[in-house]
Amino acid sequence: MDHLLMLVLLLWSSGLQAEGNHTTTEPVRLVGGDSLCAGTLEMKHQGDWRPVDYYYWTLKEAAVACRDLDCGSAVYIRRREASSQRSVWTINFDCVHSGSALKDCVTSDYSSSILDVTCSDSVRLVNGTSLCSGRLEVKSNQSNQWWSSVCEDDFDQQDAEVVCRELDCGAPSVFQGALYGEVEAPMWTKEFQCGGNESALLDCRSSGSDRNTCSAGKAVGLTCSDPVRLVGGDSRCAGTLEMKHQGDWKPVYDNYWTLKEADVFCRALDCGSAVSIRRREESSERSVWRINFDCVHSGLALRECLTSYYSSSILDLTCSDSVRLVNGTSLCSGRLEVKSNQSNQSNQWWSSVCEDYFDQQDAEVVCRELGCGAPSVLQGALY
Repeated sequence: MDHLLMLVLLLWSSGLQAEGNHTTTEPVRLVGGDSLCAGTLEMKHQGDWRPVDYYYWTLKEAAVACRDLDCGSAVYIRRREASSQRSVWTINFDCVHSGSALKDCVTSDYSSSILDVTCSDSVRLVNGTSLCSGRLEVKSNQSNQWWSSVCEDDFDQQDAEVVCRELDCGAPSVFQGALYGEVEAPMWTKEFQCGGNESALLDCRSSGSDRNTCSAGKAVGLTCSDPVRLVGGDSRCAGTLEMKHQGDWKPVYDNYWTLKEADVFCRALDCGSAVSIRRREESSERSVWRINFDCVHSGLALRECLTSYYSSSILDLTCSDSVRLVNGTSLCSGRLEVKSNQSNQSNQWWSSVCEDYFDQQDAEVVCRELGCGAPSVLQGALY
């Protein structure tokens, strides 16, 4: 009986060690990169390791592979052309998005287009609404790895800036406790002391002593903005549209945009409503970003819907600087909001306007500013 008990305890202990090491059961790996979390994506299927065909991957799909590798968030993907066609695996993403494992969604194919993926090594955002939002987790104890949440009391604006930069997102817009769910232990036990310019959170200094308590509702939730800008215009809300992805700022290709699509970018820039778009032809083709708007309209973040492209057609966009209409049935209807505190770019907010302080002449100015026609309805609480 003693021998049997000893055997049970030994097996139980081995199971705990395997769980603590987070050994992936998925036959997936990244090869040729700087770490286990970067390189050419390969899968093992039917006993055969092959690269994975690029086949219109987005960061949403790459996030599945990063999770299977027990890496952090998906940071970027890159299409690479091999010298000739070879045997590859193609992934059926309808299958993946239905909840199946990658290994169950593989078909054999031939292609010269293969996929490089970079995941973050030691930070990730989980349970968020996009790849740039979620509850912050940090990989602890790099020799025996597990993921820990971070206490809000040990995290500040400079720390948030480093995390957003590490994940190739824009600047932090919101961080607060329990924003994306609360968790039990483990919690990160040291206070981060970032200067704000570090490239990775674990490059930051931390407190010398452990902090072993974190009250309920204090696990940091973080939202980073989309890395988007308008350049060459008269204000930060007008100019040539550019996005940063894979560490590279490029203009955005004009693939038959309407003001509805443009308004998504104005919102991401914290500008007002989209006023005008203009297609501009350059003298030669260049590397640009192309947006999949079916992806955007499905609710995904802009950076999750980008693919690399070559074109001479780029997009100039003008948003209103300080007024917008929200919750309307079109771009020319909605509840009026005005941006306050224009003198301080870092401390601006949007305010609604009281009906008692707004008349027909005011409405005519707003409609003109938004490139709309004359006001037809002016009424409180309509939207």
